[in-house]
Amino acid sequence: MVRRLAAILAADMAGYSRLMEADEAGTLARLKTHRIELIDPAIAKNCGSIIKTGGDSLLVEFQSVVEAVNCAVEIQRRMARRNADVAPDRRIEFRIGINLGDVIAEEGDIFGDGVNLAARLEAMAEVGGICISRAVRDQLGERLDVGFEDLGEQSVKNLSRKVRMFRVLLDSDQNATPSPAPDAAAVTAAGDMPSIAVLPMVNMSGDSEQEFFADGLTEDIITGLSKFRELFVISRTSAFVYKGKTANIQNVARALGVQYILEGSVRKAGNCVRITVQLIDAATDRHIWAERYDRDLEDIFAIQDEITTTIVGILPGRIEAASQERVKHKRTDNMAAYESLLAGKVLHHRSNREANAEALRLLDRAVALDPNYAHAHAWRACVLGQSWVYSWCDDRDETWERVGEALQTALGLDDNDSDVHRILAATSIAHGDFDKATYHEERALSLNPNDDLIVVQNGELLTWLGRPEEGIEWIRKAIRLNPYHPERFWNHLGRAHFVARDYEEAITAFGRISRQDQFHHAFLAAAHALRGDGTEAAAQAAQVLEIDPNFTVEAYLATLHYKDESDLEHHRHGLLEAGLPESAARAASAERHRVGE
Repeated sequence: MVRRLAAILAADMAGYSRLMEADEAGTLARLKTHRIELIDPAIAKNCGSIIKTGGDSLLVEFQSVVEAVNCAVEIQRRMARRNADVAPDRRIEFRIGINLGDVIAEEGDIFGDGVNLAARLEAMAEVGGICISRAVRDQLGERLDVGFEDLGEQSVKNLSRKVRMFRVLLDSDQNATPSPAPDAAAVTAAGDMPSIAVLPMVNMSGDSEQEFFADGLTEDIITGLSKFRELFVISRTSAFVYKGKTANIQNVARALGVQYILEGSVRKAGNCVRITVQLIDAATDRHIWAERYDRDLEDIFAIQDEITTTIVGILPGRIEAASQERVKHKRTDNMAAYESLLAGKVLHHRSNREANAEALRLLDRAVALDPNYAHAHAWRACVLGQSWVYSWCDDRDETWERVGEALQTALGLDDNDSDVHRILAATSIAHGDFDKATYHEERALSLNPNDDLIVVQNGELLTWLGRPEEGIEWIRKAIRLNPYHPERFWNHLGRAHFVARDYEEAITAFGRISRQDQFHHAFLAAAHALRGDGTEAAAQAAQVLEIDPNFTVEAYLATLHYKDESDLEHHRHGLLEAGLPESAARAASAERHRVGE
């Protein structure tokens, strides 16, 4: 036996039995993800050693109380951010206790009074909180940016003496709770980040009872837009100052410090309601986008939800397009971090090697300009991931490592950025970790259910999971949300129909894609073959081999992510039926046979 002085951290998950009873697989998957992404890295960063783990508990040894408490604070603060948008009954939360004391080390485990007290402190901590002993408090001094509440002398189970305890105060962390909507000063300080004010919808009905509908629609649009991290949205309080007033749009924009104004009206006539909205670039007083919605007034709340979802789905894309126009007229050397991010996103969607390289250059610039810009780190990971998927990089292992580093940085800076979780889901799909992909996709959807990129990815994930009928519904929803969607949405829709064995619809969807590489023709070859059109299947297969003479079914299937073996074999069967070579060896054999003839 070896004795030593150590800082011991004991952690326990609150409500573990209840969560496991409600959703065993989901709880374990989420807990695993928190361990991989947050808890274990925080322990390693602070030089801790995990002594043992249970299903819901953790015992960690540190050589320094500063590192032990710093680790606990990081875990609890980041877990609070992660739980901000999770239903209370589904939250994974921890209690943590920390003690400094003498321990006995034996065969990789530690025992003794110091360990027991850490466990008792953990049990007395509040959910999401940290409780420490006096020995820890005395050693800490003022080294950390946290406060402490003296809980006095407390009786502890199975200890004859009373123990003086302290609660670590985490309220000083401004990121622990969602930030309020920015005011005009905050928007002005945001520089070229797109900013918008949604003015109160005007009730044109002459019916005062419809006022609640107009106001409710306005508030819902403000709430929906506020979920997009790349938009600064003026709060309801500031926007409703202009209710019932006629004001010059440019003056309103100047007063609120915004670039864009959304205004509209509601008119009720009999059993019909007409809603008109228009988006205005205040600097030029130019209409960017306008739409009119005519609906039967059968369920006024259903109409309100439908209109809100549509407007919130379309607006960010229109604002991004308008902002991109602004970027084009500025010198590259003077781009702000956001402008670099915006240009990089546009290039990413072009999905070719040259655009990818330029996008990466711009995203590197964005994070250099603002190292704390979580969204830029996330999109940098996305662009690197694209180069990894299409083998546009010199070293795939190194590139994948860079993807992981960028995502961990983004996650550490902002656990509640929906794009961070969307991209983590995408990288998890690429590595075949479907539990992790599902967790992050659900998290992204909970943070922003109206982002077309998140919605379409959910359809893509469901397709890979062997649930294409559900996937089709989500992909079509994404297309409705964003009529200006990237062409790859048709790729996702076509693939979902293919997995559902609806080859006509699959071919129709792929027919709407202008970029036709060997993978595009290979997919069509398989679809035509399984549809029974051997002539067209052979023609598509010939185009595949003309573009890439080294193409093989084996290599192509390795780029796909089907969870069920039956879906993979279904695709393989279609490709082979079209006459495409299964492997390099068979392709060489077929070529020798052809030359011999």
